[in-house]
Amino acid sequence: MMALRTAATGMAAQQLNVEVISNNIANMNTVGYKKQRAEFEDLLYQDVQRAGSQSSDTGTIVPTGIQIGAGVKAGSVYRITTQGSPTQTGNNLDLAINGLGYFQVLLPSGETAYTRAGNLSMNATGQIVTTDGNPILPQITIPAGSTSITISPAGQVQVSTAGSATPTTVGQIQLATFFNEGGMEATGNNLYMETAASGPATVGLPNANGVGALMQGYTEASNVDPVTEISSLIVAQRAYEMNSKVISTADQMLQTNNQMKQ
Repeated sequence: MMALRTAATGMAAQQLNVEVISNNIANMNTVGYKKQRAEFEDLLYQDVQRAGSQSSDTGTIVPTGIQIGAGVKAGSVYRITTQGSPTQTGNNLDLAINGLGYFQVLLPSGETAYTRAGNLSMNATGQIVTTDGNPILPQITIPAGSTSITISPAGQVQVSTAGSATPTTVGQIQLATFFNEGGMEATGNNLYMETAASGPATVGLPNANGVGALMQGYTEASNVDPVTEISSLIVAQRAYEMNSKVISTADQMLQTNNQMKQ
C-alpha cells in the first residue's frame, strides 16, 4: 500500500520542519541571527492513465488522467535576511548595520568570514575583535590612553585622548555585500562563509552606494517573530499527527484485507 510510504515521507518532512522552527526559537535572542524556513516539494508521480492519451479507437482524449503521488521531500531550507530591530546597549563598540552589509572577520585559518553580529570588543592589544577574539577587517587598533571612541555611520573610527581637543582617526570599517545573501553558508558562532550560490563579496564603505549605515551603541536583534514561530510549530505538529493517522489507517486496511483472505 503506497499510503504507508507516502505518509512516512510526510512525517519525515514535518520532523525537518519542526527542527528548523526549533532552531529559530532557540536563537530568538541571538544577536544578528536570521531565521530559516523549510521548503518542500512533491515526489514523482505514478501515471496510471496519462492525461491526453487516447481512450478509444475513435480518438477520444482522456481529459485529466490518473496520477498518484509518492509523497513529499525537502526542497531547501532557506534563510530570511530581513532586518532585525536595533537594540540599544550603550556600549561604544557595539554596532548595528541599518541596511545591507556584513562585518568582515579574519579567522585563525586566514579565511574571511562574515557576520551581522556587531557586539564587538577590544583584546589585550586594543584591537577590535568579535566575541570569539577574531579581528574584524580591516584590522583596527585603539591606541592606549584613549578616553572615548566614536564610530560614524560611514564607519570612520575616531578616538579622543587626554590633553587633545581634536579626535584622531584610527581606522575605517568596511562592509561586504552579496548578490544572494540567502546562499551564504552558516558555520556557527554567528558567522557565514561565501559560497558559489552567494556570489563573491563586494566590499564598500558603510552608508554609501546602497551599503547600510552603522549605528554605534546598538546591536541588531534576531529577526525571529515568536508568535509566527509558535503558530508554524503548531501547524507542523498537526501535519505530523495527520500523517501518522494515515499510517494507522493504512495499517488497519491491510489488517482487514488479510482477514478477508483468511
